[in-house]
Amino acid sequence: MNDQLPAGPEGSGGLLRVRLDIAYDGAPFAGWALQPGHVTVQGVLEEALFTLLRRTARLTVAGRTDAGVHARGQVAHVDLTPGEWHGIGRGKDVAPGEALTRRLGGTVNRVLSDQLTGRGRSIKNSIPAVVVKKADQAPEGFDARFSALWRRYSYTIADARVERDPLARRTVLWYPGDLDVELLNAGAAQLTGLQDFRAFCKPREGATTVRELQRFAYRRRPDGMIEVTVQADAFCHNMVRALVGSTLRVGSGELPVTWIAERLAARVKDARSVLAPPHPLVLEEVAYPGVEELGLRAELTRARRAAEEPREAAGGA
Repeated sequence: MNDQLPAGPEGSGGLLRVRLDIAYDGAPFAGWALQPGHVTVQGVLEEALFTLLRRTARLTVAGRTDAGVHARGQVAHVDLTPGEWHGIGRGKDVAPGEALTRRLGGTVNRVLSDQLTGRGRSIKNSIPAVVVKKADQAPEGFDARFSALWRRYSYTIADARVERDPLARRTVLWYPGDLDVELLNAGAAQLTGLQDFRAFCKPREGATTVRELQRFAYRRRPDGMIEVTVQADAFCHNMVRALVGSTLRVGSGELPVTWIAERLAARVKDARSVLAPPHPLVLEEVAYPGVEELGLRAELTRARRAAEEPREAAGGA
């Protein structure tokens, strides 16, 4: 793919910023981010955009997700020329955002099918693994990554007291023992707030591991399933899975509640830092401030990240 245009918000080089709201089943993918030789969500979407635009158009995402992790509320942006944006409908009386959503729908599935067919996993005529739910021109100052206030993930668990549903096996952790929700929440409560999560993530060289964990809670649903909610301003690599994996050891009674605080204080990631499996993890929502605050939020976040983590790419979970 060639002839990439420089990225920039509306008013920068005449480009228009377009917000994409995206959902995907993470099972076929090696995560969000581009990786040579692997099928990724970003790779499939950018290949689809190349097919439509005949040039490379880079996506900026709210939060990278790991291999096998799903999303219902992922957000990304792409910068298009006014001609590309207004011409995407090919002369039909359709709003540009609606036209782009429709055209990406079919193109994304064809691209993914072609990429997986080469690996013996054709998905032709199947339900798409990636859906662009909406495309629209973004407000001035919008940045999918830096304007975000927080990201919220869910994680679903069926412990030993819940009957196994084979139809949910791709999105639910089948835990082999009983879990105590009160103990799970006691462990989770020690992790909320502004903390250094070095013991609960895979740090990148030169990057900070300080994050504000705004919400981390377990609840047992009426159907017996345990639902986890994890929300933070941003996440380090593997952070959500490490948080869930560690608190499960407390909720099972294997380790005392105080072990969580000890791990946090030690700031060391070692063999005791257990990752929960990725398949029950879903990026549910990314929140943004009001239109008038988007640009300021992006500027402040970008400045803080530049000072704290000069070589870090967007974090994932």
